Amino acid sequence: MTLAAGIGSGHVSLGQVAGTLVLVAIAAAVSFWRRAEIEQDIGVAVLRSFVQLTAVGYVIKGIFDSDSLWLVVALLAFMVVFGAWTARRRAKTVPHVFVPLLIALGTAAAVTLGLVLILHVFDPKPRFMVPVGGMVIGNAMTAAAVALNRLADEVHDQAGLIEATLALGATARQASSRLVARSLRSGLIPLIDQTKTTGVVFFPGTMVGALLGGATPLNAVRLQLILLWILMGAAALSSMIATTLAQGRFFTAAHQLVDPPPP
Repeated sequence: MTLAAGIGSGHVSLGQVAGTLVLVAIAAAVSFWRRAEIEQDIGVAVLRSFVQLTAVGYVIKGIFDSDSLWLVVALLAFMVVFGAWTARRRAKTVPHVFVPLLIALGTAAAVTLGLVLILHVFDPKPRFMVPVGGMVIGNAMTAAAVALNRLADEVHDQAGLIEATLALGATARQASSRLVARSLRSGLIPLIDQTKTTGVVFFPGTMVGALLGGATPLNAVRLQLILLWILMGAAALSSMIATTLAQGRFFTAAHQLVDPPPP
């Protein structure tokens, strides 16, 4: 059975999955040959992806079988909390960043999924809400983490300028507004570039999956456009909310710059 036929029939064998480990072996061999010393990281990544995706697959199967929207809400809420916790570890030099991330990811997910339901893009069923919600939260998490990392770096690098601006009478928000703008740009540029090159440099996974599943090219394109645009919106929302809420955490109530936590 070919992979395309397997996707269309809903069955992909473990042998086909195992066969793709050849490419992983090539990646490890390249690392060893060029002395990049990431062979262990590659092995851990492969093992974790297998265990995590297999576990998630059984969880999603149970949700699909139950057809319960409450379970979908519970799963997406868990994704938001776990995503905020993961992004918090990436942006650990931002003081007390977990709550801003939680608000940012939760808002981005709620607004984005609410819009697609209002527009009747997808039916309110677990089969549609779980994968779309996962993509939205994952992209929002990445964008927010990148933006917050850049914000922390900007505050650290421009500390002297910030303190001079504060000494001239500016508020904390005024002294850091340009840094927030640059950080927001950093969080969104990867997704913007991906959107620009879609269909020319590469075909996104959703479009490829739809084509392999038997969708017409035009329907696959329209679905991909919807997903690209909602992901961009979710990333923009999460980055904006996270950086805006985190902006004031670099300052005291008296508009003084605080020392960043140790990395």
